[in-house]
Amino acid sequence: MTVFRRFTEWTEARVWAKLHRLVLDELGARGELDWSRCAIDSVSVRALKGGS
Repeated sequence: MTVFRRFTEWTEARVWAKLHRLVLDELGARGELDWSRCAIDSVSVRALKGGS
């Protein structure tokens, strides 16, 4: 199995999202998570023909 195929399977199985949640839960349980410094950002920009 190639790395790419395994990565794709894990992505489709939401392994990364589950792992992220487990890490956040563990840090929260230890009191090591500071939500006051949390920021969410999303930007979508259409790429023009010709690139950059």
